[in-house]
Amino acid sequence: MPAVRYELIKTCKQSGARLGRVHTPHGSFETPVFMPVGTQATVKGMSPDELKEIGANIILSNTYHLFLRPGPDLVKEAGGLHKFMNWDRSILTDSGGFQVFSLSDLRNIKEEGVTFRSHIDGSKKFMSPEISIQVQNALGADIIMCFDECTPYPCDFDYAKRSMEMTTRWAKRCIKAHQRPEDQALFGIVQGSTYPELRKESAKQLVELDFPGYAVGGLSVGEPGEIMNEILDVTVPLLPKDKPRYLMGVGSPDYLIDGAIRGIDMFDCVLPTRIGRNGTIFTSKGRVIIRDAKYARDFSPMDENCDCYACRNFTRAYIRHLFKCGELLGLRLATWHNLRFLINLMKDVRQAILEDRLLDFRKEIFEKFGYKV
Repeated sequence: MPAVRYELIKTCKQSGARLGRVHTPHGSFETPVFMPVGTQATVKGMSPDELKEIGANIILSNTYHLFLRPGPDLVKEAGGLHKFMNWDRSILTDSGGFQVFSLSDLRNIKEEGVTFRSHIDGSKKFMSPEISIQVQNALGADIIMCFDECTPYPCDFDYAKRSMEMTTRWAKRCIKAHQRPEDQALFGIVQGSTYPELRKESAKQLVELDFPGYAVGGLSVGEPGEIMNEILDVTVPLLPKDKPRYLMGVGSPDYLIDGAIRGIDMFDCVLPTRIGRNGTIFTSKGRVIIRDAKYARDFSPMDENCDCYACRNFTRAYIRHLFKCGELLGLRLATWHNLRFLINLMKDVRQAILEDRLLDFRKEIFEKFGYKV
């Protein structure tokens, strides 16, 4: 049996969306799913029990950051990432590739790997496919990712082609380096920038390697949403129907729904926690900037249709007061709500798939948020 198994429950007749379930060594979760991001072995502002209360069954942690501190050896000594952070449900770790390329101004990309400067202290570091997998094996997440190069947007065709081909070679090295296939599923990552022919070739090459799951990387990096959807339309149908499909770095309601319509099962993004800490919240009627003066005497909850702890117990006026005073509770409550909102949104997406009405649901949400329908 593979470490991770995908179970298809239903395909929406109104779209290509799939209702499914992913089984891992630390439990199962229903898909499509949004995964909160715990970059440094913690979801900012949230305890493990609070994450469980809002319905999170899988979270993501970051290989790059944990590689730099506290280091994989310490996490392994602590009993692995699950025990270290006291999280007994599923965990996915990314490869560290995106952070190597996005956080490090001084980097040198070669076939062997990438030499870069730590964003913490400027010290010289090296990351390769083998090191990324070694670190992820030590961390012990249920799902781990191949080391890849995430090309920027825009990116010329020749560079994107060379990068995509190197990503495939790196994927083969990741497979050879993987020491725990019985309890950690290694996912391949489709690259190719915004070029359909490169995406098709990347998907073909990776499917031949027979990974237990596949991610689509290199999107949501600045390209228009229409282009992202076009690339998904080209790429997703080429991926195996009996394995999970993961769209990396996507977390806005419109992208989540459009990704699900195209057959994506898993999503992650720092967006809900990041904008929450800045005072922006998702609501069933669109985004709200809670610091605005008009909420100073608004004694209604952040979202009357939300059942989270923050909305059950506090008003917009109070949470605005916390932000204006710089109180940490305000950041926590906004974060709590935003994560619960997206987890509930994906629950509604799953229900819409079950009832064959996801396109109708998309229209409702897009109108409420002011997205172009």
